Amino acid sequence: MELVPGNTLITATPQEGRELALAMARKSVGAIQPDAEMRQALRPGYAGSADSLTMAAQVVAIEFATIAAANDYWR
Repeated sequence: MELVPGNTLITATPQEGRELALAMARKSVGAIQPDAEMRQALRPGYAGSADSLTMAAQVVAIEFATIAAANDYWR
């Protein structure tokens, strides 16, 4: 399973970095819970939870911070 698409954190722009962060977060969820039916069954429980959505956004933010650092903050 490829958890880092393209096997690199280097991106041309912050927008591409943000997209990569989202992709990595989604792939992490898939790696943690590989059963697609179970993920679908669990979705209603967190889709309406502000706390769960905030935690998911935090995961993406952490991934993005890592990518930004790897790209020297696109300087």
